[in-house]
Amino acid sequence: MATYPPAPVTFVRGVGSRLWDAEGRPYLDFLSGLGVTSLGHAHPEVADAIAAQARRLLHVSNLFANEIGPEVAETLNRVIDSGPGSIFFCNSGAEANECAIKLARKWGGRGRHVVISAYGSFHGRTLATLHATGQPAKHEPFQPLPEGFRHVAFGDAAAVEAALTPDVAAVLLEVVQGEGGVKPVPPGYLAEVRRLCDERGTLLIVDEVQTGLSRTGDWFAFQHTGMGHTGLGDDSVRPDVVTMAKALGNGVPIGACWARREVADAFVVGDHATTFGGQPLATAAAQAVLRVMEREDTPGRAAASGKVLTDALLELDAVREVRGRGLLLAAELGPGSDAKGVAASALAAGLVVNAVSDTALRLAPSLLVTPAEIDEAISTLEKVLS
Repeated sequence: MATYPPAPVTFVRGVGSRLWDAEGRPYLDFLSGLGVTSLGHAHPEVADAIAAQARRLLHVSNLFANEIGPEVAETLNRVIDSGPGSIFFCNSGAEANECAIKLARKWGGRGRHVVISAYGSFHGRTLATLHATGQPAKHEPFQPLPEGFRHVAFGDAAAVEAALTPDVAAVLLEVVQGEGGVKPVPPGYLAEVRRLCDERGTLLIVDEVQTGLSRTGDWFAFQHTGMGHTGLGDDSVRPDVVTMAKALGNGVPIGACWARREVADAFVVGDHATTFGGQPLATAAAQAVLRVMEREDTPGRAAASGKVLTDALLELDAVREVRGRGLLLAAELGPGSDAKGVAASALAAGLVVNAVSDTALRLAPSLLVTPAEIDEAISTLEKVLS
């Protein structure tokens, strides 16, 4: 179906930060499949884990257990570091957010079902997550959408407070809006929203689908490690629910919704389900991804490489500012610029980036990106922008 514009190139192979098209031409990938291939293409440990699992056991239904899912859940619970929690595995970020919304409604009970989210947000393409997405233009073709969603200005705690009526079950936020232009929340905002949620007895759901698993320089964007990786300053914030996907499988579709144990306990047998979520092949990929991430300290690498990339981008005459955290960055080119045209020219020059707004380019390279690859990307961008 024609849900995407005609593709400018067909990629047939990838290794690390490199892609090759059908004509054998190489490209430097600084988009990572929209933040998915965070360890690079065809990472050998992930590929070996997938191949070995495919020969051993591809799938069993969730009527039965498998060996791998519980270990992945335990690792995620540890790196989320927000107290004892439970995990629901699914296949995508939209499904993870759908699970979070259903959980919030079940937890809130009848008459307390509203979810507050921010303008400019992106939470998925199912009917519920589409309405949670704070982009009204995306809503119009699919009206009427499910009721129970309310939008407020991003980064405005007073707006959240005004919207927190007794029928609200949860506040759903991105700590860095990805599709909304790579916009981090203001310092102190998340802590204030957490205070308001505690005061009103409302859940705080953090959408980490694009930012989670090292992308912003911490395991998750809501975290502040004390080492100054994110600089968010909200080190006391602990969400009630965290959703994730993209980087977890390094290209194999898998998502997860984590919730504090007492919140997760609102779900009982039969409340929610999935055919493929948490199946052996996907969790084998996630197990390998998390093992590599911990060994390589990908949060630290993303923080360090992100600073190098940010500083280099700011040296380019055409770049007005750089937004984001770690290795999720937007290079703002300023009023009147054509980011889509620049992205197309960069692709023609062998560099994969994309326009995240009319005037900004998004860069999200592999968490294992090298200094030489950053230099190459900057050199290509400099030529294109000049």
